[in-house]
Amino acid sequence: MTALHDTLSELVSIHSVTGNEGRLCTAVAKRLLPIWTMQSVTRIGNALVVGQQTGRPLISLFGHLDTVPIQDNGEPVVADGRMSGVGTSDMKSGLAVMVHLLEDDAVRTGPYDVVGVFYDKEEGPMEQNGLEKVLDKAPWLAESEFAIVLEPTDLGVELGCNGAMNAELMFEGKAAHSARPWLGENAVTKAGPWLAEMHERQPEKVVIDGLEFNEVFSVTKAEGGIANNVLPASLRINLNYRFPPIYSLDEAEARLHQIAAAADWVVVKDRAPAGDVVHDNPHLDRLIAITGATRQAKQAWTDVARLTGRGIPAVNYGPGDPALAHQQAESVALENVDQAFDVLREFLVDGQEDSSEELAKLLSEDED
Repeated sequence: MTALHDTLSELVSIHSVTGNEGRLCTAVAKRLLPIWTMQSVTRIGNALVVGQQTGRPLISLFGHLDTVPIQDNGEPVVADGRMSGVGTSDMKSGLAVMVHLLEDDAVRTGPYDVVGVFYDKEEGPMEQNGLEKVLDKAPWLAESEFAIVLEPTDLGVELGCNGAMNAELMFEGKAAHSARPWLGENAVTKAGPWLAEMHERQPEKVVIDGLEFNEVFSVTKAEGGIANNVLPASLRINLNYRFPPIYSLDEAEARLHQIAAAADWVVVKDRAPAGDVVHDNPHLDRLIAITGATRQAKQAWTDVARLTGRGIPAVNYGPGDPALAHQQAESVALENVDQAFDVLREFLVDGQEDSSEELAKLLSEDED
């Protein structure tokens, strides 16, 4: 166990299920306050902004403090080179990397103004996400030349993200005694053909700038019926829609209504925009070069969408394994945590040399 691993263990031990991030926010603040000045650490509710502008190019790191509910996995356990426990992958391993980067003198005195944003309520409803309040209270973050959201990507560099939408569908029938079903209409079986169509529906691939996103419709809840001997008069369904960055929110909603046209009525309950794919950004090029990773599309929704919506070029890069996020057996490879720190430290410290080389090249071109 290294100091970085110990930090991850400490973060996992401080439970921070969505809505209960206060203790963890305080712990991170106490950890970083001795290194940063009071003017450089701002608490906004149960969110924390660490760093400030001094005139250097601004690069920001983002990580959410909250986790999904504990599933008998509340304590960190290390075995076979991995740490298991709630939030290890999504995304306390990313938070541990952020803390150590912000403690690193070479990062703090390097070529960039590096700012860490630790925020709450990411795993809850879109409208309660704490990052929105942070961006409103600290509008200068929009001046970031580049932002990295340390969501689990298994060390891949993932661009953009799918949007997310949930809609309530209702199929209406007529209640009747199950002995005389011809006197009513069964809402559940009425929905059968549409449900069968949804069962067979395959993801639709959409390619943007060489990145492959998948458009996906999923039935995630169904509720109907009041008794074993009564035909159900209604069937209520939740339809979850993940849409690629080719659609605006209104276009995606229209698309959902098209797919759900068989229902008697449809009400969109919540919606989150897709994240834009970053183009022509030298910081992205440098991150790709350092990681040696290929550009990938982000299938799940992340706050890259919220950041790109405010004009901040942002990507996902983190040590966690997205395939294990939200699972009882959630874990992270400790080697991944070490590698993510090393990559981002190099990215944040060595930029000055790169910038100098670029400047020399430009001056040489001017002389020619």
